[in-house]
Amino acid sequence: MRRPPPKPHRPRPRHSRTRRRPSRPPTPGTRCCRWPAGRSPAPWAPETGAPAELLAGERPTWLDRPGAAFVTLRAADGSLRGCIGSLEAHRPLGDDVVANAIAAALRDPRFPPVTAMELPALHLEVSVLTAPEVMEARDEQEVRRRLRPGVDGVVLSLGARRATFLPQVWEELPDPADFLRQLKRKAGWPAGFWDADLVVETYRVRAWEES
Repeated sequence: MRRPPPKPHRPRPRHSRTRRRPSRPPTPGTRCCRWPAGRSPAPWAPETGAPAELLAGERPTWLDRPGAAFVTLRAADGSLRGCIGSLEAHRPLGDDVVANAIAAALRDPRFPPVTAMELPALHLEVSVLTAPEVMEARDEQEVRRRLRPGVDGVVLSLGARRATFLPQVWEELPDPADFLRQLKRKAGWPAGFWDADLVVETYRVRAWEES
């Protein structure tokens, strides 16, 4: 009697719920990893802004270490719905993610607060930052040459003004000159502005997306 042929191997989908959660953060630059803790159906109370439990289930120890993160919310069509974060570590990373997720949903001044009806369709991305490093450069032309599109997040600061673009923004603004122009506008300066005392800092991110 002939044995039946073996069943073909079918790899699991990339975002299968049975995928093992990472026990440690990926190296900077890694994208599209699953955040190692789930999201509750309602991580905040939209009517009051009171936080609820955002990180559920297993919580790796590295979430208890100091860390700085940005949380980006996108609607079902991919449009930005909120983005708030920290540039320096000043509390445990897990707490920073929770606080910034709530702030992105309720306190981003560019958008109205997220409603309970929107929650199921929202897509969440967490970007954990390395410590920003000052770039010593003579002028804007040198900054443009040294920036690494798709890798560097950039912070511009002078006096009380400060603004940043995450590395993900390179997908929309791949030209360094345009990237800097738009970042200066975000900070409230004209696109052609430059000052010898302007501080340029760069950082990288480890980014996770919801499955």
